[in-house]
Amino acid sequence: MLPAFLARAVESLLAREGRSLHVKAAGGATLVLLVVMLTGSWAVVAAERGAPGANLTSYPKAVWWSVETATTVGYGDFYPVTRWGRTVGAVMMVVGITTYGMVTAALATWFVGRERGRRHRLAHGAHEMGEEAVHALHERFDRLERLLAERDGG
Repeated sequence: MLPAFLARAVESLLAREGRSLHVKAAGGATLVLLVVMLTGSWAVVAAERGAPGANLTSYPKAVWWSVETATTVGYGDFYPVTRWGRTVGAVMMVVGITTYGMVTAALATWFVGRERGRRHRLAHGAHEMGEEAVHALHERFDRLERLLAERDGG
C-alpha cells in the first residue's frame, strides 16, 4: 500500500503543469526525506538489534530519533551505538539538512518572486499613468494653441 501511495504522490508532485520548478524540487526533496526517515528508522533498528547499550530497540523510537536527527535537534534521548547505526544517522542528517535548505530556498524564491511581480505591476502602472498624463498635456497644449490662434487671428 505504501509504495503505491508514494508512486501516486511523486507523480502528482512532479507531473503537475504550471507548478514552478522550485516547488517541485522542494516537494521532491521532502518526499525523499520522508522515505529516508522511514527507511532509516527501520535500518537503524536492524543495525542496533542486540548491540550492547543500544537504545533504538523499536520502530516508534527509531522514527522519533529520525525526526530529531533529520531536523538536527538531537535531544540525545536516543542515539545509535553501532557503526552502521551511526552511518544511517549521518545519511539522515545530510538528507535532512539538504531538504530543509531546499524548502527554505523555495520559500525565499516565492517571496522574492511575489515582490518582484508587485514591483513590476507598480512600474507598469506608473508608466501607463505617465503616458496618459503626457497625452492629456498634449491635448491641453493643442487646445491652448487653438485658442491663442483664434484670438490672434480672429
